[in-house]
Amino acid sequence: MFSKNIGIDLGTATVLVYVQDRGIVLKEPSVVAIDTNTDEILKVGKEAQMMLGRTPGNIQAIRPLRDGVISQYEVTLKMIQYVIRRACGNMFFKPNVMICIPSGITEVEERAVVDAATQAGARATHLIEEPLAAAIGAGLNIYKPEGNMVVDIGGGTTDVAVISLGGIVVSESIKIAGDKFDEAIMRYVRRKHNVLIGERTAEQIKIRIGAVYEHKEAKKLDVKGRDLVSGMPKVITLSSKEMLEALMEPIGAILDTICNVIERTPPELMGDIVRNGIVMTGGGSLLYGFDRLIQDIVEIRTVVAKDAVSCVAVGTGMALSKLDSLPESSVNISRIKSSRY
Repeated sequence: MFSKNIGIDLGTATVLVYVQDRGIVLKEPSVVAIDTNTDEILKVGKEAQMMLGRTPGNIQAIRPLRDGVISQYEVTLKMIQYVIRRACGNMFFKPNVMICIPSGITEVEERAVVDAATQAGARATHLIEEPLAAAIGAGLNIYKPEGNMVVDIGGGTTDVAVISLGGIVVSESIKIAGDKFDEAIMRYVRRKHNVLIGERTAEQIKIRIGAVYEHKEAKKLDVKGRDLVSGMPKVITLSSKEMLEALMEPIGAILDTICNVIERTPPELMGDIVRNGIVMTGGGSLLYGFDRLIQDIVEIRTVVAKDAVSCVAVGTGMALSKLDSLPESSVNISRIKSSRY
């Protein structure tokens, strides 16, 4: 009873940590800087992110999670150790940890997450699917016998799910989300302006002028890059109107996924969703006009959850604090898994 309950949103782009009775205590980029000569972890989070694209030969700034899953196990282990230590300080009792996972994750990938958290110092490790955690964090009553639809757009994956009676009825997960938005912007700038920009620049473009619905007055942003013809630095001006073209492909894939889930939803729940609307969570949902675009396409009221970026982390922590009181059927349906060592 002395253990802390910690919810971790182990995101491809950002790691958020929720501690029971304290709320969100940590929000760091999912980046780790390593000395390749000694394999020593030098920096984690914001300080490591500042090194992206700027490191000397012996230092590598990497993102150990790709498309919502662990791509480099040892580095991810160090990162989880870092966030647990930051969240708990000097621990006398090991914490109970719940980590959210994409709905399409494999059992091997699940085991990698559980093992990494356990080795990082967790007393017990539980897993919960991202759309379920997002729904809890957004304040939806997932246990009522009615349908709620959640679209969670993170850094590596987009999860679309219909939830009823505490479990996921229909879901689909695709590896197209914030990272693919950045890549699409980089490709567009290279193709349209013959200028090469980096990941961090593309991310800033997305945050500041990214849009999927036309503004009344287009926003503009000066961007620095390298001219592919001369090899010299070059400044170009991008507009939010150009982002509509740049982001067309990944946004189209997400819209297709939403339509696929709607087509597979039982008709009894479809009426509930039309009445309750669609709730969007995750950083990708903050793209200007995304909710309006979905509403226009599927003709269902769509809203972005309050504090959309933190919904998954908050829901993960809240689910862990209620784990003992959850009915067994709810736990089974939601595929919450635990491991104790």
